[in-house]
Amino acid sequence: MTVVGTDGLVRPVWAASDPMLMEYYDTEWGMPVRDERGLYERICLEGFQSGLSWATILRKRPRFREVFADFDPDVVAAYTEADVERLLGDAGIIRHRGKIQAAISNARATIALREEGGLVDFVWSFQPTDTPRPSDHSEVPTVSDESKALSKALRKKGFAFVGPTTMYALMEAVGIVDTHLVTSHRRGSSGVWPA
Repeated sequence: MTVVGTDGLVRPVWAASDPMLMEYYDTEWGMPVRDERGLYERICLEGFQSGLSWATILRKRPRFREVFADFDPDVVAAYTEADVERLLGDAGIIRHRGKIQAAISNARATIALREEGGLVDFVWSFQPTDTPRPSDHSEVPTVSDESKALSKALRKKGFAFVGPTTMYALMEAVGIVDTHLVTSHRRGSSGVWPA
């Protein structure tokens, strides 16, 4: 289902009422992310989002960026158990030990991947040959063969909180697939896929 906003633009229901989500949908969601830091950040935030709403993550994103050194893998990779304890006490982020530890191990895995061409090329190598063309939200997949394969490959490389559903959400968020509804004003806006 879509909603026509007061600006005359068509958006899915989830992005139609909250100004923060509307801004995210209109300017960021589904746009290609092809830099290491940006992709590392998105992987971490998708992991933190697991079981929660994306609005919760967006509201906390500025603080996440502060405490994770703007998601600089080289800095986060050096975090210690003392940093984990410090972060567990920070109400500005999601205080989940496993997810915090995953962000640190994912930083280390990101650095290790540099020897194999880097995180960006690795993740984008799982881009499918086609993308969904949903006309209704019920037609938007939550997992794909590619997200399952990406999840498995990332786990082999030492990443955590990268399950197949989480990786499909990542693929949507960074433009690897385009699941904008065909009626949305954002359909095809990534330049990766035709409208």
